[in-house]
Amino acid sequence: MSYKIILFDLDGTLTDPKEGITRSVQYALDSLGIHEPDRDRLVCFIGPPLLDSFRDFFGLNPEQAKQGLLKYRERFQAKGIFENILLPGVPEMLRALKEAGKVIVLATSKPEPFAVQILEHFEILPYFDAVVGSGLDESRGSKAEVIEEAFLRLEIKEEQKREIVMVGDRKHDVIGAKLCGIHSLGVAFGYAPAGELEESGAEHLVQTVEELAQFLLQN
Repeated sequence: MSYKIILFDLDGTLTDPKEGITRSVQYALDSLGIHEPDRDRLVCFIGPPLLDSFRDFFGLNPEQAKQGLLKYRERFQAKGIFENILLPGVPEMLRALKEAGKVIVLATSKPEPFAVQILEHFEILPYFDAVVGSGLDESRGSKAEVIEEAFLRLEIKEEQKREIVMVGDRKHDVIGAKLCGIHSLGVAFGYAPAGELEESGAEHLVQTVEELAQFLLQN
């Protein structure tokens, strides 16, 4: 199998966004009268669409979840976006993949303008042939919708799908890949609970950035 087009998730796959995301979630919950001092209990917000997370993890109704999302973005855009760490080895991996002729795409549930800003901040934007995220208007709310948008922008034909792999750290990446008819690769160094990637049906699993780079370069 040769993967010519590689779709990367962002949070937990290329960067560690724990501080910025969890502090912004705390800020949003505080605005709703919910106080969670333990940021480790909020890592569940890393990966899934935020509206879903506010509803699923704190039982908020749609109106409250929307308010929580707006307050989250208020802090995240001002400060949380840069409370983020680029994972060691990622720039070197992207450079090697680019030199090998791979098409590199970011496919994230994070709002697209934020994603572009993060890639620019870490000086890795030039490695990407396309950056696709969710819309600030809540469009492309699922990973499958993000992937489908990537297909449109790259003008992907049906027969090319066998050459595409989605790389991510959560079940949403794997499920989105399945729904779109492409391959999936799970990274165990992200934020998935134990067993999640295997249970969701990830075709491959790697333990480190170095192992990820080696796999993608050899396939």
